[in-house]
Amino acid sequence: MIFDGHSDLLYDVTRRRLAGETHVLERYHLDRLRRGGIEGLVLALWYGRGQGQTFWEGVPGAEQSAHRLEVMLSCAQAEFAECPWLAVVRTAQEAEAAKAGGKLYAFLGIEGMEGLDRPEDLDRLAALGLRLGMLTWNEENRFAAGAAQDPSKGLTDLGRRTLRRMGDLGILVDVSHLNDGGFREVLKLAHGPVIASHSNCRALCDVPRNLTDEQLRAIRDSGGAVGLNAHYKFVHQDPQRQTAETLALHAAHMAEVMGVEHVVCGFDFCEFMGPGNDAATGLEDCGRAASFLDCLERLGMPAKERSMIARENLLRIFGGRQ
Repeated sequence: MIFDGHSDLLYDVTRRRLAGETHVLERYHLDRLRRGGIEGLVLALWYGRGQGQTFWEGVPGAEQSAHRLEVMLSCAQAEFAECPWLAVVRTAQEAEAAKAGGKLYAFLGIEGMEGLDRPEDLDRLAALGLRLGMLTWNEENRFAAGAAQDPSKGLTDLGRRTLRRMGDLGILVDVSHLNDGGFREVLKLAHGPVIASHSNCRALCDVPRNLTDEQLRAIRDSGGAVGLNAHYKFVHQDPQRQTAETLALHAAHMAEVMGVEHVVCGFDFCEFMGPGNDAATGLEDCGRAASFLDCLERLGMPAKERSMIARENLLRIFGGRQ
């Protein structure tokens, strides 16, 4: 069974609910989640407009990031009310109880804070169950600069104050979309585990969204973890090697550099967003997730270590202080 540390399913939920659909997770995704052995996820609130046209173009008020966040929250809460088979949880203990009761579990995360004005805005989100937060997506905002921006920039004063507020509220810090300068500052200032929920190794695929060995060790030293990302661009720069087998090599490299107890899954499946959002061959969607564990087995990784990567490591981190 797999605990996937980064899922954008709330994007599809919002898109379809705004078009008048209901029961989106059950109708379009539940069968694949079960087929892939997914026992739980971190559902990310990614309300950015990305590059190019998205469904937000036709939503009144969507030019304001705060409005997009509120719309996604509203759609998510309406969807959860229709999902008796899903438990939104805040702790590892609640997750294990949900699993024992035959339910999938979901933690909430936020992928970029451009929709917030001040650190105290996190209080309401924490009350709704937020447990994981990124200061930025790929853009530069009031808090920090994303991976696509100037790598030398650090956090803003607002970003530093928000980081402190996250610590006070028990919201784990996620650096997957942060630039290198922001990464260094977060690792210097954060108290407790830091997570990169969906990033791979630059040693195997040299792109800004992946992490250097030095960054991997810094996350290890914080007590955190790095989630393996199935998106093809972050697996290998050679299209012929953008495969589940190559992603398994990322896992092996992380285990060698950090120790296997700091390696987790964060597959970032988003094929439902359209062309250009494809995953590695053999991991086309969440229904194929379990095949990744077969790749680890073929590398000679013992069953205990595969289980640690699949679920145990990330649940341990979420079992920390709230």
